[in-house]
Amino acid sequence: MGRVFLVELDGRIYRCKFCRSHLALADDLVSRAFHCHRGKAYLFNTAVNIIVGPKEERMMLYGMHTVADVFCCGCGQMVGWKYEAAHDKNEKYKEGKFVLERGRIIDGIDSEFYVDTCPPTTSDDEDA
Repeated sequence: MGRVFLVELDGRIYRCKFCRSHLALADDLVSRAFHCHRGKAYLFNTAVNIIVGPKEERMMLYGMHTVADVFCCGCGQMVGWKYEAAHDKNEKYKEGKFVLERGRIIDGIDSEFYVDTCPPTTSDDEDA
C-alpha cells in the first residue's frame, strides 16, 4: 500500500475529530438540519480526504436512497455518508453531496488559535 497524501484546505474548515484531517470547507456547507442515528449531521457539497465505501440502498427519514458510507482516509473512522441517488424527485438535490456527522467532525477553529476576549479579572488600578 502506498503513502496517503492528504489535501490541505484553505479557509474555515471542518476536520476529522479523531485525526484532525481536513474534510470540508465551511463555504461548502449546504445545511445543518440533517440527523443521523448518533445525532446532528451537516450536508456538504464536497468533501476531501475521504474513502467512499460500497453503495447500498438505505431507508432514510425522507425515503429510500442509494448511499455509501464515507471514511476518513487519515484514520479510517466512519465520518458520514454520500448520497449517490435519491428515489424521490423532491430529494434529488442531495445526490452527490456528503453528510458528515457532527459528533465525528470538529470545527476548524482550533484551541491553539483561540483568543480570550474576556476582560481580565483584575486591573492594574487595583494593584496600586
